[in-house]
Amino acid sequence: MEHASLRLENLTRVFGQTTAVDRVSLDIAPGQFVGVIGRSGAGKSTLLRLINRLIDPTDGKVTFGDTDVTTLKGRALREWRRDCAMIFQQFNLVERLDVLTNVLVGRLAGRGFLSSMAMQFSDEERTMAIQALDRLDLVPQALQRAGTLSGGQQQRVAIARALVQNPRIMLADEPIASLDPGNATRVMEALRTINKEDGLTVLVNLHTLDTAREYCDRIVAMRAGRVMFDGTAVQLTDDVVRDIYGSEGLEEFNEAVTSTAARVRETA
Repeated sequence: MEHASLRLENLTRVFGQTTAVDRVSLDIAPGQFVGVIGRSGAGKSTLLRLINRLIDPTDGKVTFGDTDVTTLKGRALREWRRDCAMIFQQFNLVERLDVLTNVLVGRLAGRGFLSSMAMQFSDEERTMAIQALDRLDLVPQALQRAGTLSGGQQQRVAIARALVQNPRIMLADEPIASLDPGNATRVMEALRTINKEDGLTVLVNLHTLDTAREYCDRIVAMRAGRVMFDGTAVQLTDDVVRDIYGSEGLEEFNEAVTSTAARVRETA
């Protein structure tokens, strides 16, 4: 698997009168675990969708190694979306299908429409899917309908599905926003393990500051579409957060930490 740097150069996306992402430039080294933080509307989700090419930039470009991602079309674009796996807040599973089949759907990434419609998988691919489920402690649930699982289990199925794509980069858009603290921890631990064991570059959008500090090698803070901070967890002190977001922003982050701690006590 190629290990290459991901580079964003003056990346911009405008929706009508709103500049959702505003001239963002970042160099992300292979194997980094990067947390992107910011309040709702800061541009975090749009940024990940631009990297994955779910939407196209208004200006600027994305490159991965020698590949200009911004210009990819057709099969090359499908292959990029396979190489750059995306995990969503809403899980995006087919609830009536069993867990194993949902994971195997990850093998369809990069295939054409007709090939995908056939939904045929080899024994090798089934083995790969079971191995992915094993890494996420979900083998006992392999034949359960996905809709019967808890939210945390469903998100781990989504991670297993992303894993079988054999990606070079993994993007996670608010993967723990709808989870209780225990499940949130399991999902973040799974992402960190994949990052360390597989050497995968991971970019994860997070709303809470404490989670970013605990898990991420590097933190990028966005506000109104722009990067306001780019550094390590140690460098992101309360004073820096106050400078970036103002006291109101710091209070919002601290309230999120307090409410999370309260939920932990309730479930203990």
